[in-house]
Amino acid sequence: MASSLFDLSSRTASINGSGRGISYALTRGWRLATAPFGHFLALFLLVTAPAWGQAAYPVKPIRLLVGSAAGGGTDFMARGIAAKLQPVFKQAVTVDNRPGASNTIAADLTVKAAPDGYTLLMGVITSQAIAPHLIKLSFDPLKDLQPVALVATVPNVLIVNNDVKAKSVKDLVALIKANPGKYKFASSGVGSTQHIAGEAFKQAAGLDIDHIPYKGSSQALIDVIGGEVQMSFDTMPSVIQQIRNGKVRPLAVTTPKRSSQLPDVPTIAEAGYPGLLISAWYGIYAPAKTPRDIVDRLHDEVAMILAMPDVIKRLDSVGGEPMAMTIEQFAEFNRTEYARYGKLIKDSGIRLE
Repeated sequence: MASSLFDLSSRTASINGSGRGISYALTRGWRLATAPFGHFLALFLLVTAPAWGQAAYPVKPIRLLVGSAAGGGTDFMARGIAAKLQPVFKQAVTVDNRPGASNTIAADLTVKAAPDGYTLLMGVITSQAIAPHLIKLSFDPLKDLQPVALVATVPNVLIVNNDVKAKSVKDLVALIKANPGKYKFASSGVGSTQHIAGEAFKQAAGLDIDHIPYKGSSQALIDVIGGEVQMSFDTMPSVIQQIRNGKVRPLAVTTPKRSSQLPDVPTIAEAGYPGLLISAWYGIYAPAKTPRDIVDRLHDEVAMILAMPDVIKRLDSVGGEPMAMTIEQFAEFNRTEYARYGKLIKDSGIRLE
């Protein structure tokens, strides 16, 4: 049933897109209304226009850019969506990882791509709402990228190396204060939610602790497990398996309520820091000026994917919540988050290192 619905949407898009061909024919002097067979010819043109007008989208492979290394939360989301879009579009949907510069390299490449729907971005809060307040960019994420669909939100989790003798956030704060300058926290990069959460925690608790940025969560997590750094506020998709395997210890989640995947782990507010409610979110973006019919098609297909039981189950396994929003609601959500994190960064005095 699902594939038949997708096929129907494709055919509808083709017919709707046939107006250019018909208009072209009419302007060439074809007087259909006065022709003896005008009605039959008009019907023929309506049916066959896509063949000599604009082809239905998509007709070639799609590239989905990711601003972080393989193995992290953004990559997890991108590969899940890409795998589901391929059979729907009957075209390859490839994930292209371009890590660095707080996820903004991938965003910059998307902005510079042709606005034809064949280069998309798995955007993340880092590149869309945080990094613009910390890094001088060559583009405006609110003007130069077209929101398509919000995919999901996930908690950040405060984790520590197993050798850290802290069983709670209170224990960790006491331990760091007793050993100033000896503790470090990892992040997937400057301006990431991990970085912002760590800096906010540092200021709220009055801690002397250093930030160590990485080019993605996977390398940061390796060093937390190995003890090179002692802690991180990483995203749930990046760390949940290592938590389950006992490689790291979770102390708190940075969401208003506890995670269904970690019901025994308190929220950061329960631990005494209600101002540290920071979650990651992920969404699909296209270059600005991408035709609205293509944006609508992408949004509708992603919305159908997010409603699939197996996708809901996959997201829930990493603490993710699919977000049902219209294109306009997603754009407003992005603007609100942009303003919220701009204020947080300014009030906290967070700067590039």
